[in-house]
Amino acid sequence: MTNYLNEGFSLEKLTAELNDKNAEFYFATLDNTVIGYLKLNFGQSQTELQDDKALEIERIYVLKEFHGKKVGQVLYEKAIEIAKQKNAHYVWLGVWEENPRAIGFYKKNGFIEFDKHIFKLGNDEQTDIMMKLKLT
Repeated sequence: MTNYLNEGFSLEKLTAELNDKNAEFYFATLDNTVIGYLKLNFGQSQTELQDDKALEIERIYVLKEFHGKKVGQVLYEKAIEIAKQKNAHYVWLGVWEENPRAIGFYKKNGFIEFDKHIFKLGNDEQTDIMMKLKLT
């Protein structure tokens, strides 16, 4: 986890992501404190499919104390709103196969499984379920 955080969330990596014209961040706040965020990727900035007709939800992260309080749902709805504005045909994402809470959340919102891929967490290889939601 330490390796993943150091590599995936380094100042250089986050600066590059924030400057990427094909990636967008949205923040959920409460009393001027960030309690969650959403990262979307388009076109060649998508981590895998890189389909111009798709939008990738790369991250929806919510502080643990706000789980179950609809913060993730609000961020998810923002992602769908942006996808529709950009005329995306579908939205896709990868979710760790051992995260039943997230898998259930996406299934509840109409996503279906379509593939799997390996996600490296440091030196640990984990399987992500790839899911998508058709919009058109």
